[in-house]
Amino acid sequence: MKSGYRLFLFLFAFYALVGAIYWWLGGEPLGVTAIFLSAGLALIIGYYFWFINRRTGGVLPEDNPEAMISDGAGELGFYSPHSWWPLPVGLAATAVGLSLIIGWWLTLITVGFLLVAVMGFVLEYERPSNSPYGSDSHH
Repeated sequence: MKSGYRLFLFLFAFYALVGAIYWWLGGEPLGVTAIFLSAGLALIIGYYFWFINRRTGGVLPEDNPEAMISDGAGELGFYSPHSWWPLPVGLAATAVGLSLIIGWWLTLITVGFLLVAVMGFVLEYERPSNSPYGSDSHH
């Protein structure tokens, strides 16, 4: 796991350096933006790998050549068995894209729908503690 975050942090530094040199030499704006966005994406992945490495102590069963399959057993997380929220998110995102063609007034309305859909998707399994279903129940 340690090599993963080092690789992506190296890519971040590389893209940032190349982007700065390209910008300084008078590169086109789209190319400069693309290189700096690549640096940002590498930084996000590198930070995630670093965070997971720090949280797990740096040793994963995948890193140990002597590991048994049972070493990786256990709960990996909660994954939704079914959800209808991706459908409204996709429809609202499509409506936002199409509304840019029609007019800014419609864009403002559809962005509101998109925010509600994204909040519904993210908070789908969150319930208040005084819920009759309990504080840790999942549908």
